[in-house]
Amino acid sequence: MDYRQLGRSGLRVSALSFGAGTFGGEGPLFSAWGQSDAAEARRLVDICLDAGVTLFDTADVYSNGASEEVLGSAIKGRRDALMISTKTGLPMGEGPQDWGASRARLIRAVEDALRRLGTDYIDLLQLHALDASTPAEEVMGTLDRLIAAGKLRYAGVSNYPGWQVMKAQAAAERHGWPRLVAHQVYYSLIGRAYEWDLMPLAADQGIGALVWSPLGWGRLTGKIGRGRPIPPGSRLNETEQFAPPVAEDHLYRVIDALEAVAAETGRSVPQVAINWLLGRPTVSSVIIGARNEAQLRENLGAVGWALTPEQIAALDAASTVMPPYPHTPYRQQDGFALLNPPMV
Repeated sequence: MDYRQLGRSGLRVSALSFGAGTFGGEGPLFSAWGQSDAAEARRLVDICLDAGVTLFDTADVYSNGASEEVLGSAIKGRRDALMISTKTGLPMGEGPQDWGASRARLIRAVEDALRRLGTDYIDLLQLHALDASTPAEEVMGTLDRLIAAGKLRYAGVSNYPGWQVMKAQAAAERHGWPRLVAHQVYYSLIGRAYEWDLMPLAADQGIGALVWSPLGWGRLTGKIGRGRPIPPGSRLNETEQFAPPVAEDHLYRVIDALEAVAAETGRSVPQVAINWLLGRPTVSSVIIGARNEAQLRENLGAVGWALTPEQIAALDAASTVMPPYPHTPYRQQDGFALLNPPMV
């Protein structure tokens, strides 16, 4: 397993991390993701630790707290062997204080997460969605207090627009508070919008990307392709309405390229898709999920080897799309490229 700095922080994370959204399995969305109980979760954690995976990601909203509870049970007795990343900010109830990132909400949410996880500190807390009603100073000041109290080690965000990330960083800079070090983002061969604004921002600000849904919400598992519709038992049958959208012709173009590279390398389609992500700028860790041991072991096979430059170029060509304005002219006109060389 490769280990990388999380952005420009001192925290070193495994190139692959484990997403515990499959733990607990309550409700129409999360039960379709997976329903691992404590015993199965402990087995999956065992496999991860044996493979060198040290970062485990969850959220309070996953199965209404059950994911954190099951993860806490699965890691009992070995807390120091791993790191916990969790998220908060999405609604956890019907009340006005049950969502968002106000000082009161964040303090209570962290206390609740610590209780469910059975630990006295969280390695990385990420704000799960933007709360536009709470000032950046209040959010970042509260995170500073929680870090100073030893309840958090680092802070980040998830699914934030770039300008709001910069507002948070500016507030931290003004007051001498800890800056954001992570951004959990959707990024895959069929969803490369992260590259347009958030990737350059991450490179400039030293923010590491933690990639969620690297297989495009299950579309890049190798089970779907031209003439191969969504198979029975796929979570897509029940959750596609929640998935990031993708045009069918674009999806099949990417799958065709993935299958060609998989045949050349002797690797599986998901292994190739994840390996491509691991070579992208600013990516600190790719979050893999698994409903069972077989899925986990296959995804773990994405590390320990490398795509050739020719294979990367083929995947890049198949997956690239014209970005929206104001990025469009930088792709259309060669002169603009001289002002904006690609990141390496």
